[in-house]
Amino acid sequence: MSVAQADIDWLSPAERPTSRVAGYQRWTEMLFLHWRISPAEMAALLPESLSVDTCDGCAWVGIVLFRMSGVRPWWSPSIPGVSSFPETNVRTYVHHRGRDPGIWFFSLDAQSSLGAKLGRLRWGLPYHRSTMAVRRRGSQIRYTCERQWPGRMGVGGTIEAEIGDPYSGFDSHVEAGRAVPGSLEHFLVERYILYALYAQKRVQLFKGRVHHSPYPLRECRLLCCEQSWLKDAGLDVERPPDHVVFSEGVSTEIFPLQPVATAS
Repeated sequence: MSVAQADIDWLSPAERPTSRVAGYQRWTEMLFLHWRISPAEMAALLPESLSVDTCDGCAWVGIVLFRMSGVRPWWSPSIPGVSSFPETNVRTYVHHRGRDPGIWFFSLDAQSSLGAKLGRLRWGLPYHRSTMAVRRRGSQIRYTCERQWPGRMGVGGTIEAEIGDPYSGFDSHVEAGRAVPGSLEHFLVERYILYALYAQKRVQLFKGRVHHSPYPLRECRLLCCEQSWLKDAGLDVERPPDHVVFSEGVSTEIFPLQPVATAS
């Protein structure tokens, strides 16, 4: 990392915000796939107000596949048949003027028409309604996705992986499977801020916060990776991912969007 990158505070975003919770979600059976990308290539795809966050001199793009459950606003219980569905997001890592390292989403696919509509209208995120499935048998897991709307139909893929033991190679003083601050795994998965261009009276950069315990990570071996998400995002990447890891998941608290100019 450059000197400027080393000065970024990656730990404070993991602290629980003091503002009111907007909602709750549980993310489970999470597969993280990541590819190294040229920082210059990535910067060309980002809003001018955000800067590429790099690790090992590279920008990174990730595909994260998982199940959502218990999705609800703070004032409502979960609704059977509505509050649970598969999701896939394509993301990269950014910061704003050397602060608040977070996520920029290129796309989010959900098998929920309501979830996709609310994600676009209420959160300014590029959600798509897709036909999706997650199937797990023993240590093997399979994700499928085919986009329906909006945008180009058929974007998606089939990903299969074999889940292994708790992730190794970390500091012995850290709980098994949890990423050590400063490691590549921590850079890729421990992200608690998202950015979105959201239109109220005008298009403006907003940020949102989430809070959860650190991810419990497991080793993972990729068996199949056929996908068109990256090409759809404008990235010419056809090789296997450079990093793969799995997590059984976390329960999350979701906090409201705030304009970046006034957010604390």
